[in-house]
Amino acid sequence: MKKLKVALLGCGNVGSQVARILLDDAAVLAERTGAELELAGIAVRNLEAPRDVELPAGLFTTDAEALVDSADIVIELMGGLEPAASLIRRAIDGGATVVTGNKALLAKDLPGLAARANEAGVQLSYEAAVAGAIPILRPIRDSLAGDRITKVMGIVNGTTNYILDAMDTTGAAFDDALTKAKELGYAEADPTADIEGHDAASKAAILATLSFHAPFDLDDVDCEGITSVTAEDVAAAREQGMVIKLLAIAERLGNGSGTEGVGVRVHPTLIPRVHPLAAVHGAFNAVFVEADNAGELMFYGQGAGGRPTASAVVGDVVSAARRVVLGGPGRTEATVGQVKALPIDAVRTSYSIGLQVSDKTGVLAKIAKIFTDHKVSIETMRQSPEDVEGDAPGSASLRFVTHRGSEAALAATVADIKELSVVTAVTSVLRVEGN
Repeated sequence: MKKLKVALLGCGNVGSQVARILLDDAAVLAERTGAELELAGIAVRNLEAPRDVELPAGLFTTDAEALVDSADIVIELMGGLEPAASLIRRAIDGGATVVTGNKALLAKDLPGLAARANEAGVQLSYEAAVAGAIPILRPIRDSLAGDRITKVMGIVNGTTNYILDAMDTTGAAFDDALTKAKELGYAEADPTADIEGHDAASKAAILATLSFHAPFDLDDVDCEGITSVTAEDVAAAREQGMVIKLLAIAERLGNGSGTEGVGVRVHPTLIPRVHPLAAVHGAFNAVFVEADNAGELMFYGQGAGGRPTASAVVGDVVSAARRVVLGGPGRTEATVGQVKALPIDAVRTSYSIGLQVSDKTGVLAKIAKIFTDHKVSIETMRQSPEDVEGDAPGSASLRFVTHRGSEAALAATVADIKELSVVTAVTSVLRVEGN
């Protein structure tokens, strides 16, 4: 049986579980691949650092370059841009297959790395970079290769989904839900990348690149986090039969002049409770795909964690090893399309707008005129005349939900409403999908 040397770069939460699987399930993996997968070494920065899994000390090294040079398959789980990027390029140029879960690096340079792998005739795989254990990238790349995807919409960050779900099911405030997420290990000590939407934006760029066969990166993603979502927003959503989720969305659009493009965005979003994504609770992830022929598809499962994400990594390793055993060039998605990224102004969506206004005659007429001036249609309006905590005496709370319109028109409407003297505050602006 052919022996393939596997180099593992990084031994954190995911890397330690990958190493465990490669060692404990060596015989099973050999049967499935037709080759013995030998874990040749694990490159780490600190040999003395504590590990989640007890592993043979002799496997660890600080010389990542030497380990890469001797490997047939390189698994990169270091994260960050450098030295990960340099080591991946070194592996590709040396003829090694690469498996990575590095969403930040892929969001920055997936097309460049894919082109480099194709030129070298090796495979670059990265299923673990989006939605943990959920098999979503390979189905988009392979199963839907003969279809035309029109929209991808997903919950791709477990931390934010846990926080928003807790706010919805328990009535907790944002800060309290975040504290609980940290206690349970769902949120990092510094949760900025999650709650500001940056993690989801990286994944949105990768999903867009694969779905629309064209290069997209972080600069193409309009990003908004969940820190402005309040308990009042969540309660209002519940009254409307909706729930708030942080969604990553990539969709085909027209720019008004007949030219097709793609809009890529991440933001807190209202969706009806009857929508499949509304039923995704806790730290789970789900990705909803719409295609011309396949119709609507949803992929659901654990989107993070050492063991679930390691499952996706080892799945890529097995697939890559089979290719090496059988021979032939690698299969890495080539992004040769000419579809351009369009700004968020080109998106058509609906808004839910919360206002605090003076409770007197003529207020609704003034607000309605601004909607009319911008040709934005109102679908529903709710008024709560009773005082709520923090409201000025004689004030009322209004909440409008619009019909679908251009982002540009909706944003201009909100901007003009803010200038009205009868409007005390714009308390929230949330986009609506799936209605």
